[in-house]
Amino acid sequence: MGKGQGILFVISAPSGAGKTTLLGKVMEQVAGLSFSVSHTTRGPRSGERDGKDYHFVSLGAFQEMIEKGEFIEWAEVLGNRYGTALRNLQKLHSEEIDILLDIDTQGARKIKEKTESAVFIFLLPPSPETLRERLLSRGLDSSETIERRLANAWREMKEAVWYDYVIVNQEVEEAVEQLKAIILAERNRKQRTSILQEKLKQWEESHGENHS
Repeated sequence: MGKGQGILFVISAPSGAGKTTLLGKVMEQVAGLSFSVSHTTRGPRSGERDGKDYHFVSLGAFQEMIEKGEFIEWAEVLGNRYGTALRNLQKLHSEEIDILLDIDTQGARKIKEKTESAVFIFLLPPSPETLRERLLSRGLDSSETIERRLANAWREMKEAVWYDYVIVNQEVEEAVEQLKAIILAERNRKQRTSILQEKLKQWEESHGENHS
């Protein structure tokens, strides 16, 4: 991403790790953040809204977007497809907004191959037992699906080694503060070059005047 564009924060986590709650709280507390709404072929869960949580589309519509090259990345997870539309990221970047992109490790790796400036953050559950309890308490999946999610979580966590940051979601408020700190630190790092150039220019002009 070049000058005048926002920072892309790529967030991955196993299902049930508390990612949705975490991102919602961070967006309430940090200005200048926008959530990139992904496309999916799965049906909406209770309380989810089309265009806010996901763009819910048919398999045929999703395939058509693939064929037109409209996704910067897409992947199939547990029988459903998920994808990030390139136009969504381009629009937010042009508005100089920092973006939170919630995708799985397959999609994150594809993003990493296509950009050097994204920031990758992995959210871990405290333990396998805690993750199982959270999945059971949601009441959304059968026991068979939960076992599939746990197996997929193990595969995803092995990918976390190449992420820039890892947050353990033991206590949600603590995890929120950690994610906020990462966002603010990355914003400061992005600004340092322009700030330094500006100060050097001021110093140079002042130095020249003093010796004229």
